[in-house]
Amino acid sequence: MSRDDANASGPPESRPRRYFLIAATSATAAVGAFGAAVPFVKAWVPSAKARAAGAPVTIDVSRLKAGEMLGPIPAWRGQPVFVVGRSASDVRQLEREQDQADLADPDSENLERQPAYARNPWRSRKPEIGVYLGICTHLGCSPKYHGEIKPEPFDPDWQGGFYCPCHGSRFDLAGRVVKGVPAPDNLDVPPHSFLSDTEIIVGVDENTA
Repeated sequence: MSRDDANASGPPESRPRRYFLIAATSATAAVGAFGAAVPFVKAWVPSAKARAAGAPVTIDVSRLKAGEMLGPIPAWRGQPVFVVGRSASDVRQLEREQDQADLADPDSENLERQPAYARNPWRSRKPEIGVYLGICTHLGCSPKYHGEIKPEPFDPDWQGGFYCPCHGSRFDLAGRVVKGVPAPDNLDVPPHSFLSDTEIIVGVDENTA
């Protein structure tokens, strides 16, 4: 007689208990499998912090003045956002062809570095306000803003812009890189748009809305 036949032929009063033990064991195994799967599933769901890091950022520019960079420096996707104010003379300087001779990419031909609406001498939607990611295109350091036109230790003919002290890369007031420095490209212009005359949203434009 087989084992199954023996079990089936056991005392009738023992069968309910045996069935209960089998069911309880199966339920425990199922709960254990579900518990093991939860961490695995959660690993594929981005955290609230990760989602927030990629979210658009609204920036108040009502305090921004010509010749200054907005502070404290806001961040988008974990990167500093440089928002600079420019005077009318700054804008004219960026438009002068003779001041573009020392630039590696004066016409912003590298389309990966800015949206189409920023392919202009000031690389921004509005000439008087520039929005750039504050990450040097050499090794990812953060350049320093030197907006005033005056001799600097790193450049006696400095015309204003950004200087990276890590390896000496220089960028003009529109974030365009100077020839002959380690940085190969202009600073990135993030997607952005104006919500009003005093507010900018970074991370949203016509192509990403």
